[in-house]
Amino acid sequence: MSQIAFGTDGWRAVIAEEYTFDNLARVAQATAQWLDDTRGDGSADGPPTVVLGHDARFLGRRFAEHAARVLAAGGVRVVIGEGVTPTPAVSYATEALGADAGVVITASHNPPEYSGYKLKAHFGGPAPPAMVAEVEERIPGEAPSADRLPPFAALLEDGRVEERALTGEYLDALRELLDIEGMRAAGVRVGHDAMYGAGRGLVRRLLGAEHVAELHAEDNPGFEGTPPEPIARHLGDFLEMVPRENCDAGIANDGDGDRIGMVDEHGQYVTAHEIMALLVKYLYEERGRRGRIAKTFAATHMLDTMGERYDLPVETEPIGFKHLAPKLAGSDGGPDVLVCGEESGGIAAGGYIPERDGIYIGLLVVEMMTKRGQPLSALVAELHDQFGPHHYYRSDIRTTDAQKARVLERLDANGGLGEVDGHAISELDTLDGVKHIADDGRWVLVRPSGTEPVLRVYAEAPTPEEARALVEDAAGQLGLS
Repeated sequence: MSQIAFGTDGWRAVIAEEYTFDNLARVAQATAQWLDDTRGDGSADGPPTVVLGHDARFLGRRFAEHAARVLAAGGVRVVIGEGVTPTPAVSYATEALGADAGVVITASHNPPEYSGYKLKAHFGGPAPPAMVAEVEERIPGEAPSADRLPPFAALLEDGRVEERALTGEYLDALRELLDIEGMRAAGVRVGHDAMYGAGRGLVRRLLGAEHVAELHAEDNPGFEGTPPEPIARHLGDFLEMVPRENCDAGIANDGDGDRIGMVDEHGQYVTAHEIMALLVKYLYEERGRRGRIAKTFAATHMLDTMGERYDLPVETEPIGFKHLAPKLAGSDGGPDVLVCGEESGGIAAGGYIPERDGIYIGLLVVEMMTKRGQPLSALVAELHDQFGPHHYYRSDIRTTDAQKARVLERLDANGGLGEVDGHAISELDTLDGVKHIADDGRWVLVRPSGTEPVLRVYAEAPTPEEARALVEDAAGQLGLS
C-alpha cells in the first residue's frame, strides 16, 4: 500500500493509480477512527455523524458509496447527498445538522483524471491542519476487506446511512441570504459556466431559466480535457458567450462549486482579487458591515490598501483556505471577518458558513451590481481608480519534485532574486514560498503547489503587461521558462 498524504486542500490522486477503492477505504477508516477517538467539539449523544457528498467526476457516486460503507462499518452515521452535491452544500449541511465532520469526494479544480477526499470540520469549514494531521496519522497500512463491509442498500434500509436532498436545502439557505427577487426584478441576465462540475444548474434554479444562460452544464466527467478551474485561460468559450448572450455578468465555478471566476458584460475576465475587493467595498459601504479582511499569501495588496482606507485589520495567512476558515468560524478568538479569500477563487464573506462558496459569492457580486445600478466593468474600474491599479498574473509551470526542490534550495541559498524585470527587490517574505517585493509595491512570488507537480509563479504590478513581465523574468532566472 502506498503512503497517503494530504496536501493544501485534502488528498488527491489519479484514479486507478493511487486513487483506488482500497486507498479511499483506508482514508475513510482513518476518519472513522479519528471520530471514535476524539468525537469533535460539535458532537452530541449517539454515534458520530458525517455528511458525505461527491462531485461530477468519474466514479464519484461509487467512491462515495464505498466511503459510506467504510464509515458506517466504523460506527459512523452517514448523511449522503442525493446525486452530485457541491462542496458548499456539504459544508452547509455539516454545520446546520450539527454533524461531527463532512467529507466530499472531489478533486476540486484538478485535471479530470484525478479524484480526491476533502475533510470538513464540525463548524462547516475546511478541516484545520491539526485535524488533518490527526486523521492522516491514523491511516492504516491495509484497507478493510470490501467483502466484509455492509452493503450500501442494507445501510440505507437500517438507517445507518440516510440519503438527503442536501443541494436543495443549501439553495434554500442562499434564498434567505441573497436578494433573489431584487435581481429578478432588475431584469438581470447572468451567464453560468459550471465547467461540467457540481455547480451545474444551480444559478438557474435560483434566478430562473429566463435570467440565466448556461454553458458546460451537462454530464461530462472528462471536462473536455480542461481542468475545471475558473481562471481566464480555461474560460475561452465563456468569455465569448457572455457578451454574445447579452449577459450582464458571468459566473464560472470549479469542479466542486466552491471557487469563483467572473466575467464582465464585455467578456473581460474579473480576477478573484478584484472580486474580493468588490465585496469589501460593497459590504463596508453599502451594507455597513465591519470586520477583518483575511487573505492568503498570494492575494492582492489592494486589500491592504483598502484596510488602511477603511480602518479595517488585514491578516495574511499561508496558501490554503484551511488557514482562513478558523477565522470565519471565530475559533481563533479574533473579531468578525468581513471578507476572506485566496487568489485561486476561494472566497467567503462573514455571516455565512466558514467556507468558500462560488455560487453565493458570484451572486453577491450580481446583487451589488443591481443595488449600485452599475455594470460590472464600471465597478471594477472604480476599484482601480479609488485604490490604485493592481494587476495580477500567474504561471503554473509543470515540473518534477526534484526540480521544484532545486529551485527552492537556490532561492534559499541566494536570499532570493536580487532584481526582477529591472526592479530591485527590497524585501523578501517567506511565509509560504518566496515573495519578492520591490519598493513601489510590485511583487513576484515563487511557490510549489501542494496538490500537483507544479511550481507556481505569481506577480502583481501596476499594469497587466508589467505583471506578466515579472513572472516571465523570474521564471527565466530560475531556469523554468
